[in-house]
Amino acid sequence: MATVNSVLGPLDSAELGFTLTHEHVVTASAGILQAYPELFGDFDRLTEQAAATLTEAREGGVRTIIDLTTLDLGRNILFLADLARRTGVNIIAATGIWRDIPRALWNRSPGEIAALFVREIEQGIEGTGIKAGIIKVANDAEGVTREGEVILRAAARAAKQTGVRISTHTYAPHRVGEQQVAIFEDEGLDLNRVYIGHSNDTTDLDYLQGLLRKGVWLGLDRHQTSAPIGPDWEGRAETLAALIKAGYVDPGATDTYSLTADGLEPTIAPPPPGPVPITFLAQDSAVAAGARLPFVRNASGGVGWVASGFRLRPRTDGV
Repeated sequence: MATVNSVLGPLDSAELGFTLTHEHVVTASAGILQAYPELFGDFDRLTEQAAATLTEAREGGVRTIIDLTTLDLGRNILFLADLARRTGVNIIAATGIWRDIPRALWNRSPGEIAALFVREIEQGIEGTGIKAGIIKVANDAEGVTREGEVILRAAARAAKQTGVRISTHTYAPHRVGEQQVAIFEDEGLDLNRVYIGHSNDTTDLDYLQGLLRKGVWLGLDRHQTSAPIGPDWEGRAETLAALIKAGYVDPGATDTYSLTADGLEPTIAPPPPGPVPITFLAQDSAVAAGARLPFVRNASGGVGWVASGFRLRPRTDGV
C-alpha cells in the first residue's frame, strides 16, 4: 500500500479510514501565537476543546483529518502532533502557502519556494522532523496574482518532485479553479494529483464539469449548515445531485470527490464554552439524488481524497 506523512509518522493508506479532507483544527496568522498568546485565551482550554472535538469526531467514525493550515494561517505543528496522540485521530499536515503570502516570498522564484516545500515534506517542519503530507495553495476573488502564480508554480514543482498531492483554496463564483489548472498544466503536473477546493461555493455546472473534464478532483468541502459564500447546504447537495445525474459517476469506483466541512475550526479568539461540532457530516451524510449517500472510504493510493462509492469523473474518461 502507499503511505502518506502524518504528524506521527508514515501512515499506510489502508489506515486512513473515514477521512475529512479539508479541515483546520485552529487558525490564526504566522507568529501570532508566539507574539500575542493572550489572543487565544487559555491555551490549555483551547487544547482541551480541540481534543474533545476530535474525540467526538472519532466516536462518530472519523479516522483521519487533513489539516490544511499553512505557515501563514498560523500552523502549529507540535500542537497537531499532541492532539493526534491524545485523540487517536490521524492528522495530515500541510506545507504550502494560503492567501497571506509573506512579503519575504514576493520576489522569490518558484524554484526557491519549491525547495522550501520539499524540505517540509522530506525532512520536516521547523526542525521537528514532522513531515507534511500535502501541499496547500490559495487564490481568492482577485484571481491568481503575480505572487500567487509563483506559489502555484512552486507547489507544482514540489508535487512533481515528491509525489505529494496539491489541495487548493479557490473562489468558485469567479471560476478561479480554471486559472489554477492552467498554471498546473503549464508546469506539466499530473492533474489527477490536484484537488480544486471549495468547488461547491458555486452552482455553475459548466464550470464544475469543465474542471472534471480536465482530470482534477473536486473538493465539495464547504458542505455545512452555514457557508461564508455561495449556496446553502441544500443548494450544495442539489449541485452534487446534478453532477451525479449528469453522469459524473462510476458506482463501482473507490476514488471520488471530497465532501467535508471546512470552516468549523476554533479561530483566534477565546474558545466558546463547548466543543465545535465538526461531526456534522459524519452524522448526516448529504442527501442528494433522493438518496442518503454512502460516505467514505480512503482512496487506494496516496493521500486520501474521500471516497463514497462513486466518483465525479466522466464515465468515458477511462481512468
